Amino acid sequence: MRTAVISHPHCRKHKMIADHPECPARLDAISDRLLASGLDIAVTQKQAPSATRDHIALVHDHTMIDRVLTQLPEHGLKNLDGDTWLCSESFKAIERAVGAGILAVDEILAGNLDAAFCSVRPPGHHANQHTSAGFCIFNNVAIAAAYAKQQGVERIAILDIDVHHGNGTQDIFKSDPAVLFCSLFQYPFYPNTAIENTDSVLNSPLAIASDGKDLRALYEQQWLPRLKSFSPQLVLISAGFDAHLEDEMGSLKFVETDYQWFTEQVAQFVKDSGALGIISYLEGGYDLSSLGRSAVTHIKALVNG
Repeated sequence: MRTAVISHPHCRKHKMIADHPECPARLDAISDRLLASGLDIAVTQKQAPSATRDHIALVHDHTMIDRVLTQLPEHGLKNLDGDTWLCSESFKAIERAVGAGILAVDEILAGNLDAAFCSVRPPGHHANQHTSAGFCIFNNVAIAAAYAKQQGVERIAILDIDVHHGNGTQDIFKSDPAVLFCSLFQYPFYPNTAIENTDSVLNSPLAIASDGKDLRALYEQQWLPRLKSFSPQLVLISAGFDAHLEDEMGSLKFVETDYQWFTEQVAQFVKDSGALGIISYLEGGYDLSSLGRSAVTHIKALVNG
């Protein structure tokens, strides 16, 4: 697949308290591993543009946007929700994190790419229409989906593989027939939201210590049949890598070969179904070594898909 990695140096400007797991070094872990693997020559590397307020407002209400903007501190840090802080340059990161998905949609719809990995931060899948939460300020993947709809894409699937439930994305799309949201996650676990299934939502909770065999069964028995019946024109992935065995944020036991298998399956589905492409967005992943290895395995599987 013709694949791009979309990022921007400004995504490193967002800083939170010392030793916070959602740190700028996460992006360095991915970019360093990409370079060391030699895969950097097989992908197109693009810089994310700045998103506009109108882009953000595709899924977030203006009161929420104003709340974030007015809480940006001139100096130091501002506590946004108990888990998430803002610094003076946070919005420089936010607008590029959102903008990466906008560019990815444009490039795929123009026929220039088949896949894109948005290596950006802050992440987004816990943010709903009204509230930031869980390291997430605005919901990057939801905004990209809403933007794709605005550009004429009629059916979009979002596959969330983070160790935490993508509750914000669920809240945004649970009643939207144009979007199918599938989420796997450790359960019970943060954010402890209601696990509901609708015509647009397929939740797949996993017990502690679930591993690659469970991932394979889940995808083949639950997700693939729903994807086939829904027939999305575009597939988005909330690519959290914190379900990795080495990541202490959760207690699942995925390894790199599991992320490779999953990505290969999604790429094959896209090819077989004639969908336009895949847009993958970095969500969680806090053990820097396993994050770098897993993300580059994921990118390689897109390239080879």
